[in-house]
Amino acid sequence: MSEVIRAATVLPARRQPVQLITTDGLTLIGELALPETNQVAGALVMLHPLPTHGGMMDSHIYRKAAYRLPALADLAIFRFNTRGTESEQGKSEGEFTNGVDEKFDVAAAIDFVANALPDVKNIWVVGWSFGTDLALKHARDARVQGLILLSPPLRTSQESDLAWWAHDGRRVIAIVPEFDDYLPPAQARERFAALTQLEMIEVANGKHLWIGEPSVQRVHNEIVKIVNPAKYPLPTEY
Repeated sequence: MSEVIRAATVLPARRQPVQLITTDGLTLIGELALPETNQVAGALVMLHPLPTHGGMMDSHIYRKAAYRLPALADLAIFRFNTRGTESEQGKSEGEFTNGVDEKFDVAAAIDFVANALPDVKNIWVVGWSFGTDLALKHARDARVQGLILLSPPLRTSQESDLAWWAHDGRRVIAIVPEFDDYLPPAQARERFAALTQLEMIEVANGKHLWIGEPSVQRVHNEIVKIVNPAKYPLPTEY
């Protein structure tokens, strides 16, 4: 008998704690969640929201992605705490530098996933809020297929960062909630003008923090449609 997927649902996966070592010598706390039996169809490197405002690897969109998407979409989910960030999983070494030295954290995360899953070429970086700036500024590794930006505020990203991605040509998708507190759709279209290949998905009635199961499921569906469209739409029961 099937059950409805609810906020607390945890589906089967192979989950393993990870310690990342950055090139500047810090140890970061992370977790890799893999499909229990099926082959990995794609991998997500997830960059969390602003840690000074509660963002962490256990932020609900990412935690629930690790709980559900390995089973529902054959995706590997790698989430981690950037330097100085703490969650139930533990605290990463170092101190928050507002996206500057976090470049080492992003590089270590991408390198870990690429080396841990050498047969998987379908690697995407997902950023949420602060994480979108980290993605735009630091996730330029050639092994990354593209970026998925949730609620991008463009807080520290510069015009030069957008121009870099425009010249590079890889896919960049922004999922922008209608009622975003920082950069709602109309302003986002203006601010992202230099990133000519941007694909923007506007989510009616959405808010920056994506609170509530309908918002979570919408975000997860949009991610799956990009990374493993064969599994779209996601089931609501299991």
